[in-house]
Amino acid sequence: PQVATVGLTEAEAIEQGFSVDTRELDLENVPRALVNFDTGGFIKLVAERDSGRLLGVQAVAGEAGELIQTAVMALRARMTVHDIANELFPYLTMV
Repeated sequence: PQVATVGLTEAEAIEQGFSVDTRELDLENVPRALVNFDTGGFIKLVAERDSGRLLGVQAVAGEAGELIQTAVMALRARMTVHDIANELFPYLTMV
């Protein structure tokens, strides 16, 4: 699998004084990964606990290099995890 990261890891965010909330999504819960028969890996989101603002994303997945670009844009736009969850990606992608 590919490994991709953007922003802060959980450890880095804590070290910088953020109170964090993290979620790890196993690829067996991602429809595109199921279709590709490639469910090994995960995507981890690191967010500021109170605001929900995304602080970092780490991905270990067959398409990590592709999906991390969306995380870059979300970080740049200072999106929250709630903003991201409310986005619609109609085409079946790893994003």
